[in-house]
Amino acid sequence: MKKTAIITFLFLASAFASIAQVNKSNQVKPKPKAKKAAPIHKTVTRPIPFSIEQKVELTTDYGVIVMKLYNETPKHRDNFIKLVKAGFYDSLLFHRVIETFMIQGGDPGSKYSDTSASLGDGDVGYTIPAEFNPKLFHRKGALAAARDNNPAKASSGCQFYIVQGKSYTPKELEQIINGKNMSHKQEILYNLYQRDSVQAMVNELNAKGDKEALRKYISSLQPAADKEYEQKYPNATNVDMDQIEYYVKVGGTPQLDGDYTVFGEVISGWNVIDKIAAVATRKSDNRPLVNVRMKMRLIQ
Repeated sequence: MKKTAIITFLFLASAFASIAQVNKSNQVKPKPKAKKAAPIHKTVTRPIPFSIEQKVELTTDYGVIVMKLYNETPKHRDNFIKLVKAGFYDSLLFHRVIETFMIQGGDPGSKYSDTSASLGDGDVGYTIPAEFNPKLFHRKGALAAARDNNPAKASSGCQFYIVQGKSYTPKELEQIINGKNMSHKQEILYNLYQRDSVQAMVNELNAKGDKEALRKYISSLQPAADKEYEQKYPNATNVDMDQIEYYVKVGGTPQLDGDYTVFGEVISGWNVIDKIAAVATRKSDNRPLVNVRMKMRLIQ
């Protein structure tokens, strides 16, 4: 983008930036061949009933964490179960640790990595479509999927994080929510500005040096931007007071809500999260100075 276009966008962003206000199975039994013959025994894959939440045991040198996977996020649940069954996570590292924020792992490159290596780019070659659910939030102990900056916010096929977080005051939460809403508005505004028809008109008015006409044109785009924002974020001004109370009393990372898929939560081993989050890390990439390895298995 040309320098003059950047200046125009900054003018455009300031024209639109307004902070949003906070409102309130059955297992198949084998049949015997005959009375005198012994029954045939075979392993049968039993699907997880939707009423039961699959549990995962995560073992580290610092203790054991038990998590449950949400049925409301079936794509993430099934993918995680598949990887745990295959032993994918065994001996991988928590390669990124930030105290009062989260502990992250699941990079397949961490299994045999040199201690000086910078980790976090490893993956399994596919992503999981986002499964956002306003009822599943970044509480302390939330299990969520890491991702890159792809516009669809699709999750990594294997990397995950567990929230440690911290508690917030109501005022701090209000600022976070307002800030997120403003950021989403500016993102929509930027994408609108990149359209060929808009760029053509802006360049034409710039060439003429008609600042007043440019200001009026930019203002005329606001209804379209507002409409797209309302369609994409219909619940932006809705606030779940139970979640607010949880963030105040217990804590979490509310700034990540709606941007990363939460697909489970810790049900025991909270102290283990705190122990791992407190380890010494390298300043450049938050990798623990001493390897923190994991092992996982499914439990009932």
